Amino acid sequence: MIRPYLKPRQVPYLGFLFGFVTLILSVVSPVQASGEQIFIAADSQLIESVETFQFRSPLEHKRALELAKTLRCPQCQNQNLIESNSPVAKDLRLKVYQMINSGSTDQEVIEFMTSRFGDFVLYQPKFTPQTYVLWLAPFFILLLFGFLGIRSIRSNMREDKN
Repeated sequence: MIRPYLKPRQVPYLGFLFGFVTLILSVVSPVQASGEQIFIAADSQLIESVETFQFRSPLEHKRALELAKTLRCPQCQNQNLIESNSPVAKDLRLKVYQMINSGSTDQEVIEFMTSRFGDFVLYQPKFTPQTYVLWLAPFFILLLFGFLGIRSIRSNMREDKN
């Protein structure tokens, strides 16, 4: 006789855990259900000003590009300011270029972006009380699944002995 590895009565918390994870993912993932237009076509003047921006030196150009690669597009949420073609990203890329060209430091540009959009624009947010859950949740979830896995294996081993 072949026995299933996990029986529903042995693991009643799996249904609850699955429901909890589904709920969290549904709340966290943004959904546009109102029918509003999410992406707006970029103004040709904005595109031209971003693409033809003149820096004072090649070093500033390189620095601005590297900095823009570390900032997330608030509209796309999955791309940095360089990769994104959204109008918001083009506008922010131009702002980064202008700030670097005017002599702002990288930290000043990052502070401007985080004051406007929050830590969300950073691919690696700072470790602050507001981001503890973001940084520590994966470890707690890993510990939880490890604990549940060990408990399930021990339960199956005890049942096999009987």
